[in-house]
Amino acid sequence: MEGMLNMESKFTKEDLEYIGEYLTENYPQLFRAGRIKFSDVDFEQRERIIRVEEELKHQRELMKQGFDLMEKRFEQIDKRFEQVDKRFKMVISLMSLGFTVMTFMMAAFKFIH
Repeated sequence: MEGMLNMESKFTKEDLEYIGEYLTENYPQLFRAGRIKFSDVDFEQRERIIRVEEELKHQRELMKQGFDLMEKRFEQIDKRFEQVDKRFKMVISLMSLGFTVMTFMMAAFKFIH
């Protein structure tokens, strides 16, 4: 960009007007003579845009697959946490029952002796 600024500062207003007039007069002739082929450039750009769009579509599909796999994995992890939680509650219940039975037996043993 700095190079463009330096280049712009080298042209006078008259130079820029001359260039503008030259292009206005000669652009149609250059285009008809085949020296400037914007259709080729347009075709190449369109072709490139299509390739980029196809690649983006493919990337979106890959990302969707990845997100779907992550979602399945999170569901599996949630199920596993639920199983662990059930087992933990069962262990706590059994320990509570065991302490209750031990307390009752200790009280009964003291009462008997």
